[in-house]
Amino acid sequence: MIDEIAIKIDNATVRFNKSEAKSNGIKEYIIKMLKGELMFQEFLALSDINLEIKKGESWGVIGSNGSGKSTLLKLICGILKPYKGSVKIWGEIASIIELGAGFDPELTARENIYLNGAVLGYKRKFIKDHFDQIVHFAELEDFVDTPIKNFSSGMNARLGFAIATIAKPEILVIDEVLAVGDQSFQEKCQARMKEMLSGGTTLLFVSHSASQVLDLCENAVWIDKGHIRAIGKAQDVIDLYSA
Repeated sequence: MIDEIAIKIDNATVRFNKSEAKSNGIKEYIIKMLKGELMFQEFLALSDINLEIKKGESWGVIGSNGSGKSTLLKLICGILKPYKGSVKIWGEIASIIELGAGFDPELTARENIYLNGAVLGYKRKFIKDHFDQIVHFAELEDFVDTPIKNFSSGMNARLGFAIATIAKPEILVIDEVLAVGDQSFQEKCQARMKEMLSGGTTLLFVSHSASQVLDLCENAVWIDKGHIRAIGKAQDVIDLYSA
């Protein structure tokens, strides 16, 4: 039934144009473009993707680097639009796809919590009421008034995850950002994601770690060169991928 579906992708294709022309700067590039001298090569980052995810399901997305995993997540989050096909979403999405996305490096952690919270649709009062919880989870009590341009990638990941998951989203989309955190923080993030899953959140999780996918996800999809190679139960798909 349609009210059980969280994400439905029908024959979706994502196309990029790669310029084959060489230019020695933006001025020369624009001149060639205006003269119609630029040549482009079509690149299909995803081809004819079909995927249906029900509410409350947990899905791992696996594949080698450059296979199209992050492109798939960006398609689901609405960052990219399909060249062909359709993507339909039922529910609010919280996503962590790129480190520092939605952060202003010149602002402090305190200021970025309010900024990023607004981007995610949180009310200012909600952020104020949960501010201490966010900082505590991110383990940044000593750095809350430090510009995040001075943060490590791990600190950025902790802050982004803490903000995105302070409220229980209907759909949570996580890219490989947790790989930069230390073991204890990864375990804390996994515990929070399991708590959300038990509360009905739908999870999409990209990871190169088979153990993390198996620990968090019941299902998996293997993306290879923009195509779905396998889809089904997580253990079965990982076995195929490993082979």
